[in-house]
This record gives sequence, structure tokens and C-alpha cells, in this order.
Amino acid sequence: MISSGKQFATAISGSDVLFRHKVLAPIRSSSFLPSLPEMRSRRLSVSVKKPLHVCLAENFGLLKAKRNLIKCEAYEADRSKPIESNIELPKAVDTKAEAAKKVKIGLYFALWWGLNVVFNIYNKKVLNAYPFPWLTSTLSLACGSLIMLISWATRIAEAPKTDLEFWKALFPVAIAHTIGHVAATVSMSKVAVSFTHIIKSGEPAFTVLVSRFLLGETFPTSVYLSLLPIIGGCSLAALTELNFNMIGFMGAMISNLAFVFRNIFSKKGMKGKAVSGMNYYACLSILSLIILTPFAIAVEGPQMWALGWEKASSQIGPNLIWWVAAQSVFYHLYNQVSYMSLDEISPLTFSIGNTMKRISVIVSSIIIFRTPVQPINALGAAIAIFGTFLYSQAKQ
Repeated sequence: MISSGKQFATAISGSDVLFRHKVLAPIRSSSFLPSLPEMRSRRLSVSVKKPLHVCLAENFGLLKAKRNLIKCEAYEADRSKPIESNIELPKAVDTKAEAAKKVKIGLYFALWWGLNVVFNIYNKKVLNAYPFPWLTSTLSLACGSLIMLISWATRIAEAPKTDLEFWKALFPVAIAHTIGHVAATVSMSKVAVSFTHIIKSGEPAFTVLVSRFLLGETFPTSVYLSLLPIIGGCSLAALTELNFNMIGFMGAMISNLAFVFRNIFSKKGMKGKAVSGMNYYACLSILSLIILTPFAIAVEGPQMWALGWEKASSQIGPNLIWWVAAQSVFYHLYNQVSYMSLDEISPLTFSIGNTMKRISVIVSSIIIFRTPVQPINALGAAIAIFGTFLYSQAKQ
């Protein structure tokens, strides 16, 4: 193909591009074109019969050094990309796919927050009428395990492919998850839901302290500074809580510490394990249920459960069964959705979403249970939650 080119040329005339192998003779250097390297092997020639448009031209000019090459890429008028291109072009953004993903993430967040609010309401109702947190925690895990086993058996959800190494790596995660779950439930049985979640908003402080002193990790100064409002806000809220209870306070603190270790064990032990977020949490629930059941029987026991149930049923009636079923189902669903959302969003976005979730739970529980709140107590809660937000920003 013979063509004339100028430095500003943007189009070349031609038609059907046919590639064929052809042995080319050495190209003689010219006085007005940069020299081209000698062709020692077979190369492709182009026969042009359709219009071609230049999409890239480099080093095309008389002012370039003699050894510079003319680099030109072209595409047919009815094509959307260069022919046999050896460069990467920017991929067109699929606006529909991006919009669908945003809607999906928004739906996850709405479900996560909504299901968590409903769980906390029914969980508190059950614990007020039937104060057996160890049994309540066990039923929550049992319900979730049963749901997932049925889903796998009926092929509603694809069963995970696991091996012995997977369960070994999951075991310390399950222990920490079990302790955190029971401790949070014990806390809610003793104090208001809002107070438990205010204290649990201090989890980032535990994360930094454990990572710094036990794992030797270092953090930017901004991360350490963000802990000040978290610790200060939680302390202010605890000191001004009208219905303060030490067991409830310690339960929330132990839950924070346990969930920090759960996250650490999960990051270290589960690397390279190809399991979806939904199935990962399902396996975690099953293993936690196996760990928790004997301890629940030892601490409370069937005899206490039977006597408590008889008393609660006489006061609440058939609604008690619905409350227990609802708190068990919604506990599994909100945790499952939160783990599924981790497949779609970054840890930073998840952390911000978790902060907003606590706000929705605190506000809704105060309204529904008419929890008395002093202005200074509300200020402490606001400072702690704001500190959590600052921490999530400083960690990115």
C-alpha cells in the first residue's frame, strides 16, 4: 500500500482489509522519510478496499531523529476498534452495568440496615421477656445453619467446596465469633440496645490497640488521633447512662475485643480460600453452633429454659414464639447480607456503612423502646460515632 502522509493527517482512504503474508524487499532510505529497519523476515502487508481512519500516530514528522519509526494504527469505518492492534485502548464504561451495580449495593445497604434494626428490636423483646442470652444466641446460629443447609440441599444456593484445611483455618475465627456473639447478647439482656451499640462503636480502638501491641503493626498519626473522640465519646456515654449495668458494659467490651480477633484470624487464615461471602458466613455459623451448644447447656441448661419459657409464655402468650423465630431469622439474614456486601464493596465503604448502621439501630431503638436519653449522653454517642467515621477515613 502506498500512501502519502502529512503531520496533521487524520484519515486514510481505502477498503476491505485483507492480511496476507508476503516477503518484502528491503526498503531503501529516502531523503524525506525517517529510515525504517531492514526487514529480515516475512511480515504482513495490507490490501485496502474500505475506508480506514487513523486512530494513533506517533513519531510522524521530519523533526524526529533518523532512527524514529512511523507508528500508525487504523480501523475500518464500520469497526469500533483497531485491526490487529497491539495497544490497550480505554475500555468504554458500561453505564448500564455501573448503574445496576450501584442499585445492587444500595439494596444491600438498605437490607443490611433494615434487617439489623428489626433483629435488634425482636432480640431485645425476647431478652426482656425471656432473659436467657446463651440460649437465644444458640437459636440464632441454629436457625441460620438450618436455612443454609436446606438451601444447599435444594440447590437454591451452591454449596461451597471445602476441605479439612478450610475448617482448620475457620476454627479460631468461629471461636472469636461465638464469644463476640454471646457477649453482645448478654450485654443487650442487661442494658438498653442503644447503650450496647454506643459501646460497640468503640471497636476501632480495640482494632488499633491489638494490631499495634500484639501484631506490631504501625498506623499513621491520623488513625491514633481518630481514637480520641471514639474513646472520649464512649466514656461520656457510659458515665451518663441512666440504666448503667457493669455486666452489660463488660459484655459489649468483650464483644468488641472478640470481633477484633475474629477479623484478624479471618484475614490471616482465610487467604486464598475461594468461598463466597454468603457461604463463608454459613460455614462460620455452623461451626460456631457446634462450639456454643455445650457451653449454653452448661451455663443455663434445659431445666432453667423450661421454667423460664413457662413464665414468659404466661405473660406474653403466643407472640413469644414469633419473637424468638423472628430474632433468629433476622440475625442470620442481616449477617448474611453484610458478608455478601463485602463481595461488592471495599473495606472502607463497608466500615462507613457499619457506622451508619449503628446510627440507625441506636435511633430506632430509642424511639421504639422509649429509652430515656440525657443530652450529655446523646452528645457522647454522637462524638463516638463521629470518631468512628474519622477512623474509617484515616485508615484508607
